Amino acid sequence: MSGRRFLLAFHPGREEAVATAAAIAARLLAESVTPVVLAEDRAVLLAAGSGLEAVEPYVPSDAPDIELIMTLGGDGTILRAAELQREIGAPLLGINLGHVGFLAEAEVAETAEVVERALRRGYEVEERLTLCVRVFQGDELVHETWAVNEAAIEKSGSGRMITTMLEIDGRPISSFGTDAVLLATPTGSTAYSFSAGGPIVWPTASVLLLVPLGAHALFTRPLVVAPTSTMAVTIADDSTSPAVLWCDSRRSFDLPQGSRVEATRDDRPLRLARLSRAPFADRLVAKFHLPVEGFRRART
Repeated sequence: MSGRRFLLAFHPGREEAVATAAAIAARLLAESVTPVVLAEDRAVLLAAGSGLEAVEPYVPSDAPDIELIMTLGGDGTILRAAELQREIGAPLLGINLGHVGFLAEAEVAETAEVVERALRRGYEVEERLTLCVRVFQGDELVHETWAVNEAAIEKSGSGRMITTMLEIDGRPISSFGTDAVLLATPTGSTAYSFSAGGPIVWPTASVLLLVPLGAHALFTRPLVVAPTSTMAVTIADDSTSPAVLWCDSRRSFDLPQGSRVEATRDDRPLRLARLSRAPFADRLVAKFHLPVEGFRRART
């Protein structure tokens, strides 16, 4: 083996993802590159193809030796792999097997070409802003986590809406009852934030977003603030319902009345491997099937 190691992250319950991962692993082995997979996924991969016994299970001590993380699935798979990316440091390259797949770099039909580009190191690394999220109860820090897309402060279950107080940089903005408040990144602007009526923000922009969802107030517009800002949401002491914090729909933490959630730009960005520098506008048009027929570029 050459000493090069690629980690393959895939959904073990999806036949297409497993078959594609097995094909990639075989191609890597043919080029003397060691495929690495999560230990719990290795048996599934070995059952999908022959000659894959050299595929290795991932252990944390492997982290410095991983050159690239390749994901096979939708944005949910990439968000799961983002947790590994923070641990390992290697860039993440997504192949989309889902529906929209904004975070993925290529579609499954392009897998063979993507693998060849990866073997030649034919990609650039793009860094995306992430959130550092802290929960306080009184003056005590009780929880700290992070998010690629958003931190969602939501009502618990089917209970009544929560009463929230919003602040930016320590200054009060508004207070109202709401179903949720989203604290999002530009990357997350096309995810939950988009569904809640937030603006689409180009992923390379350095801004933070605050988006209320189902709020009972006149002033409930999304806010776009500086990357140096601190966004804060407090669950009022007299809120009729507690809340829950969800980060990227993966990590949760209960928020009783009086809890305060603060979000700032995190020191560790998400590192994505990019095969091309196609404009984000083109990706937006393709993913949402936007009508652009008849467009004529203005002459200069």
